[in-house]
Amino acid sequence: MSVDEKHVQIIAQETTLGHGQVARTLDLLLGGATIPFVARYRKEVTGNLDEVQIGFIADRSEFLRELDERKTTVLREIESQGKLTAELKAQIEATLSKTELEDLYLPYKPKRRTRATIARDKGLEPLAMRILAQPETGQPHLEAQAFVTDAVPDVAAALLGAPLSVITGGIGCLIAVGLTAWKAPALRKFDEEDLKQANAALVAAGK
Repeated sequence: MSVDEKHVQIIAQETTLGHGQVARTLDLLLGGATIPFVARYRKEVTGNLDEVQIGFIADRSEFLRELDERKTTVLREIESQGKLTAELKAQIEATLSKTELEDLYLPYKPKRRTRATIARDKGLEPLAMRILAQPETGQPHLEAQAFVTDAVPDVAAALLGAPLSVITGGIGCLIAVGLTAWKAPALRKFDEEDLKQANAALVAAGK
């Protein structure tokens, strides 16, 4: 790994150390020398830097390297969305704070896809709302056929996915319904284990 000139300049500006001191010290550290070794046996190279100063250079260099890697990831993601402006790119490249970088990235950060969002993306929320309405009449298996698509291969998948579309945060309101009859019982709270059992029941009901 070679010495990054930009990192050398930053560290030199942040300290009272000379540019050459920082560059030569980093070169030794990146070459595999330990901080105690450099402090004791390479004084002529570092300009008599002690372990504390050398340790700061090492830590700051590692921080800046990690920051650059994160910047690359952030820039790539925002650019893939077609939202990377010249101004935003300049702000990201200029920041020396991981917190500021994440703040800049936050509006463009992909949202975590939950089971609920996946079900909604498949268009199953209207079916869930239909079940929640608890109509007196109706044939759920026939109505669910309208929701069969490439993403929802059969009626059982529709009836299973519809309840998931109304879950919030993994533990939420799930339709506890015996789908052999159209009347849905009231909602109940489910934890993760209940959810698994309910899913199995919904699949069985769709057969």
